[in-house]
Amino acid sequence: MSADPTKNDPHGLGTASRPAAELAVGETETIPVIEETARIDKRVVEKGRVRVQTRTETTDDVLRETLRSDVVGVTRIPIDRVIAEGEVAPTIRTENGVTIIPVLEEVLVVEKRLILKEEVHIRQTTSGEAVEVPVTLRRQHAVVERVSADGHVSEIPPKEQTP
Repeated sequence: MSADPTKNDPHGLGTASRPAAELAVGETETIPVIEETARIDKRVVEKGRVRVQTRTETTDDVLRETLRSDVVGVTRIPIDRVIAEGEVAPTIRTENGVTIIPVLEEVLVVEKRLILKEEVHIRQTTSGEAVEVPVTLRRQHAVVERVSADGHVSEIPPKEQTP
């Protein structure tokens, strides 16, 4: 069985074990030049997902505070004293924590006189009352879970969640 060395070598290039086809003098043959190129393509491959949920926790607490209220007591004290001619009319004043407001009246007589009819004494007292008000406080935290491509869910610890 004889083997044709060009049978599997269509371009006549030959190999180290097979020589190339020989050409006669003056005969030409075109030898194609082949070049390979490389190309990179990218595609998105889902390796997993991240799921973020917020959960709200509630706690019941009692706020404590002292509320202050002021109570004002009014006492009317009759005076009925005539203010002498040239005497200065009494003005509003405070004595021992009591505000005194004079009430004046002019009375027509043969002559006009100023009569101190009464004084209004106002005393202020302060009292405190402790109160407790139940309130509900809310606090949220995020739960981040990694979901792999095969559907396996695992929670991401808080230190790993920050960028």
